[in-house]
Amino acid sequence: MILYLARRLLALAGVLLAIAAVTFLIFYVLPSDPAAAACGKTCSAERLADVRAYLGLDQPLWRQFADFLTGIFTGRTLGTGQYAVQCDFPCLGYSYENSLPVWDLLMDRLPVSASLAVGAAALWLVLGLGAGVTAALRKDTATDKVLMVGAVAAASLPVYFTSVMLIYGVIRIAGILPYPSYQAFTDNPLAWASNLLLPWTALALLYAAMYARQSRGSMIEAMAEPYIRTARAKGMPERTVVVKHGLRSGMTPILTIFGMDLGSLLAGAVITESIFGLPGIGRLFYGALVSSDQPVVLGVTLLAAFFIVVANLAVDLLYAVIDPRVRY
Repeated sequence: MILYLARRLLALAGVLLAIAAVTFLIFYVLPSDPAAAACGKTCSAERLADVRAYLGLDQPLWRQFADFLTGIFTGRTLGTGQYAVQCDFPCLGYSYENSLPVWDLLMDRLPVSASLAVGAAALWLVLGLGAGVTAALRKDTATDKVLMVGAVAAASLPVYFTSVMLIYGVIRIAGILPYPSYQAFTDNPLAWASNLLLPWTALALLYAAMYARQSRGSMIEAMAEPYIRTARAKGMPERTVVVKHGLRSGMTPILTIFGMDLGSLLAGAVITESIFGLPGIGRLFYGALVSSDQPVVLGVTLLAAFFIVVANLAVDLLYAVIDPRVRY
C-alpha cells in the first residue's frame, strides 16, 4: 500500500506539472498580450515595455515557466529596484484587476465554494443513493418507475432554471428563506446553513437524479451476484445482505463519479454562484475571464486540477476500504 501510494503521489505531481505547463502555454502563447491587459487601455509604448519587464514577459518562455514554478514552491520577487514586490510562497502571481496576490484571492473565496460543494454533495448523496437503492430493491414496480421518471425529469432541468425557480418560489412568493448571502460557519452555523440551503438544493436536484440512475443500475447488478445468493442461503438478515454485501459492492462506480464531481465543485460552481450572488471561486473565475485577468484564470485552473486529482487519489484509496477484493 505504501509503494502504491508513493507511485500515485508521483503520478499526481506529474499530472499537475503537465496541467501547469499546458495552461501556462495556453495563456501566454495566445495572440493577446498579458502586459497590455495589466497596463490598461491608455498605455504608452514605454509604459508597456516597463510592464513587460516587471512581469518578466521579456524573458524566454522556458524562463517564464521556470520562474512561475519556482514561485509556487519558494515564492519570488516581481520587478526590480524600488518597484520590486515580494510574492510569498505559494506565489501564483498578482491579479491584473486589483493588484492582489492570486493565492490570497483564492483562499478568500475557497470557504464559500467548499461550503457550497460539501453541503450539496451530502444532500445529493442522501437523495440519489436513497432513490436509487429503493428503486433497485423494487425493480419493475410502480415505485421504481415513479422514482426513475422523477430522476429523468430532474436531470433534464438545467441548474440555472432550477435556481431561478427556487428563488422565485421560496424567496419572493413564500418568503420562507432570505436571499442567499454567505456567512461563515464559525460565526453563525444556523445562518450559514439557511443561506446556502437553496444553492445546495439547486445543485443536489441535478446530481441526485444522475446518482439515482447510476446507483440503481449498480445495485441491480450487485444483487444478482452469486455471493448475494450465498449470503441469503446462510440465513443472513435481508438488511445485512443489502447493506453489507449489495450496497458495499455497488458503491464502487458511485465513488468514481463522486470524486470527480466533488473535486470539480470545490473549484467553484460558476452558474450557481453567479445566480445566487455567492462570492466563490467560480464567480471569481468568471470575472477573471471577462476582464482577461490571466493570472487569476491560471490560478483557478491549477486549483481545480489539484482538487480533481486529489479527489481521484482519495477515491482509489477508498476502493480498498469498501471492496476488500481490491486489496489483493
